[in-house]
Amino acid sequence: MEQPWRPTKEQLAAAADARVPDVIAPDLDVLFCGINPGLYSAAVGHHFARPGNRFWKVLHQAGFTDRVLSPFEERELLTCGIGITNVVARATASSTELETAELRDGARTLERKVQRFRPVCIAFAGMGSYRSAFQRPRAALGRQDERIGDAIVWLLPNPSGAQAAYQLDDMVGLYRSLRRASINPRRDG
Repeated sequence: MEQPWRPTKEQLAAAADARVPDVIAPDLDVLFCGINPGLYSAAVGHHFARPGNRFWKVLHQAGFTDRVLSPFEERELLTCGIGITNVVARATASSTELETAELRDGARTLERKVQRFRPVCIAFAGMGSYRSAFQRPRAALGRQDERIGDAIVWLLPNPSGAQAAYQLDDMVGLYRSLRRASINPRRDG
């Protein structure tokens, strides 16, 4: 499904501090957690919506979905056992606009959300937010020793097209490792 419209400069500016609703349900295999919505995502009302964001392509190539979904089809993720939330709910032009205290408040909110919805894994799409929010400055990519509630914690690269440190194939490999580890025995057994 193609994006039906692109927001104007005025609509992007008006999206500051807006929120994008979570895509969440109980007992998911993986709850992906972004830093916070960008203005583009907030303006259109869907996660990882900016053209050039590799999230949807990576999900498909890593085996989470049977085709590349559009951000406008994000609710279909629930049938795949996948959800999306953010550490901080409010939209900004850049995550650098977030204060450390705001990230830590977001971590506490996220902990309550994870305890309520009980995903098998929570996967952070971006290490910086996890490091700041959970006070783990040396956390590295992959599975973490600590958990949030009963959920296994994974750190993944930020799929934003602006984050060029990871090539698509590298990202797919990292997301595929999560996919192999997150098969939900509650769903498959």
